[in-house]
Amino acid sequence: MRRNLFIILGVALVVIAGLAGWLVQTAGGTVAIRDLRFEGANGTLMSALLYVPRTATAKTPAPGILAVHGYINSRETQSGFAIELARRGYVVLALDQTGHGYSDPPAFANGFGGPDGLKYLRSLDIVDKSNIGLEGHSMGGWTFLAAAAVMKDDYKSAVLEGSSTGAPFAAEGSPTWPRNLALVYSRYDEFSQLMWSVPRAADVTKSDKLKKVFGTDADIVPGKIYGSIADGTARALFTPVTTHPGDHISNSAIGYAIDWFGQTLTGAKSLPTSNQIWVWKELSTLVGFVGFVFFLLGMGGVLLRTKTFSRLAGPVPAPKPLTGPVWWIAAAVSAAIPVVFFYLFMTLGAGVKASWFFPQTITSQIMVWALMNGAIFLVLFLVWHFVTAAAQGANAGTYGLVESDKVGWGRIGLDAVYAIAVVFAGYLLLVCADYFFKIDFRFWVLALKPISSLQLGIFLRYLLPFAAFFLISSLTLHAQYRLPGAGAWARYFANMGIMAGGFLVFLLLEYIVLFARGSLLNANQPLNTIVAIQFLPLMIVASIFSTWFYEKTGRVYAGAFVNALFVTWYIVAGQAIQFPL
Repeated sequence: MRRNLFIILGVALVVIAGLAGWLVQTAGGTVAIRDLRFEGANGTLMSALLYVPRTATAKTPAPGILAVHGYINSRETQSGFAIELARRGYVVLALDQTGHGYSDPPAFANGFGGPDGLKYLRSLDIVDKSNIGLEGHSMGGWTFLAAAAVMKDDYKSAVLEGSSTGAPFAAEGSPTWPRNLALVYSRYDEFSQLMWSVPRAADVTKSDKLKKVFGTDADIVPGKIYGSIADGTARALFTPVTTHPGDHISNSAIGYAIDWFGQTLTGAKSLPTSNQIWVWKELSTLVGFVGFVFFLLGMGGVLLRTKTFSRLAGPVPAPKPLTGPVWWIAAAVSAAIPVVFFYLFMTLGAGVKASWFFPQTITSQIMVWALMNGAIFLVLFLVWHFVTAAAQGANAGTYGLVESDKVGWGRIGLDAVYAIAVVFAGYLLLVCADYFFKIDFRFWVLALKPISSLQLGIFLRYLLPFAAFFLISSLTLHAQYRLPGAGAWARYFANMGIMAGGFLVFLLLEYIVLFARGSLLNANQPLNTIVAIQFLPLMIVASIFSTWFYEKTGRVYAGAFVNALFVTWYIVAGQAIQFPL
């Protein structure tokens, strides 16, 4: 049993996460969650989660809410809002924008899918057509504004979370449109210049664009209601103390939406705004993610004991790594390089135009970042090898590249099959969690979702570049930086530091500056900075996989292949598709 401990622990954590997540998001079974597909404009297949309170029936229709995520997110990102609104009696349609999640590409098409979402919500006989609210975060606000622009009388109130009117693709706001509008704009939102043309989010009260929407020349007073709810001209600004992505995990940001819909719509259940349970679902799905990691490690161990893969198990080669102060200097440089060039390489990647082969803009940017870093690390490794290591007797066998002085292509192929088997087993675990409990593995911006058939094809196109990066990463990590004689904790934490430490320092600098002065250190890079948040947990997990599989097989390939499969899946399943496939 001890040999299977990680598998047992992984499954147990996922089951606990699933049960807890299901109980929270269904409010103890009083809310049904339906996974929907429906046809939108131009034959576009749209995806959504529909939260249906038990009290919503054709005889007793309930108020409805269209809830929409932001750019490069998906329907599950709005679960905090959906959970709290549904348990208060609202029917909530959490929409996947076009080109996001499971909705057909391309992104931005058909008004982001907003008109289709509102039309579908209004088609439900369990929804009170005279009591519909619109809620959207970031680009999700522009999504519902696209619907409100063409369906002017088909909703009653709206909440923009970290969003704006008059931004790219969104119609200009006025004192009478959108109807009964609340703006929840956090004090440390990273997109203040894009959204409201002010240098700091704290200055949103002075925004001329916002004053135009509120119909005043004076600075906006947070919390004050302007206009009239009865006339549909009500306006209010709320400023929770958080960031742009922080809106999703903020009791205040979610609470302001609850309050506004409570004031502007009728028919909902009265619950105190402070009565919020969504956080337990977030924590549950985080436990599921941790369980997934343990499960993959355990599955790797189990498969190595089978007849098919037992020949992959082997001792770690005697290393000839860097030592002493040179190790610390080189490790610090390796940790720094990915973040020192982060903005540069992400900007270069933005030049890769979305195409049939590489249809995801952000994924292409990350791919360019990975390839450029891989090239730098490979050059530094080769310099070290030929200048120092080779003279000390280091060779391909020492580095875990060959066995018995032979490349062993057959074994490398078996490493690839082994990695596929390990990751596919983890994928099946996620599919089961989704099927039985309607959860994925996530916390905040970290999200691992089942992949669609369309995304599978995209995954295969991006896989090789990421495999190249992780092969080079595995080579340098275990050849140059291995700590012979060190304990397991020291080895794992050292590798975490090398792969993820730079991102920890980078994000601390950016956000310490943000909270100190009100804008990021690199204020012109808000999107890339938010994308970088995910790099920290991903690189920690990648370092664990790389170290564990290297020490089980004595070679660099299995861990690199597992990481390539896992990270490519993670990125592709969570990104927008900009090309019309």
